[in-house]
Amino acid sequence: MLGHSSLATLLQAGGIVTIVLLAVSVFSLALILERILFYRKMSLTRRTDLLNNLRLAAKDMTLPAFMENCKKKDTPLANVVLAGLSLKDKDEKTTAETMARQTAIETVRLERYTAILGTIGSTSVYVGLFGTVLGIIRAFSDISQAGVGDISIVIAGIAEALVCTATGLWVAIPAVIAYNFFMKSVDRFNTEMELCASEVLEIVKTGRRW
Repeated sequence: MLGHSSLATLLQAGGIVTIVLLAVSVFSLALILERILFYRKMSLTRRTDLLNNLRLAAKDMTLPAFMENCKKKDTPLANVVLAGLSLKDKDEKTTAETMARQTAIETVRLERYTAILGTIGSTSVYVGLFGTVLGIIRAFSDISQAGVGDISIVIAGIAEALVCTATGLWVAIPAVIAYNFFMKSVDRFNTEMELCASEVLEIVKTGRRW
């Protein structure tokens, strides 16, 4: 029975579908780990600290050093501020459009691989169900060929076929949770970048000496 089966037996029962799903699971977990580390790095720059440093740089006439520091950070907020400061001598509309374009660029960076996770989360269950259907068809086909109508044989065959569905759920649930979390993080980054761009414009408009 399924409860006493080894992992190798379960993989054999699930067939190629289970093996594919397990491979996708490893890939999915790798993407999740990469995105977690990436977002942690991108979150190192705080908007309030960055803008306070910008105000101090404007006051102390050390803007070039501040801009160089932004380049080294290479975070969404720092890059948006840097884009705005690079055109600080232009009109307000040009500066705002430049920061808006940079925000779009940073959003693309932040959303990288999230579509793959979303696809894995939405399709893994169906792939598992497909494997289960194939397994049930195979089980009934074997029973008809053997000419045996013992219900225990039917239940055992169906239970083994359901391994595919269980594997699909095991792959899909973490992927869906991670996808939703990452998209919420992207929304938070976008809000922070928009607020940052707005405050940079206000600082530039004050007419401070740069």
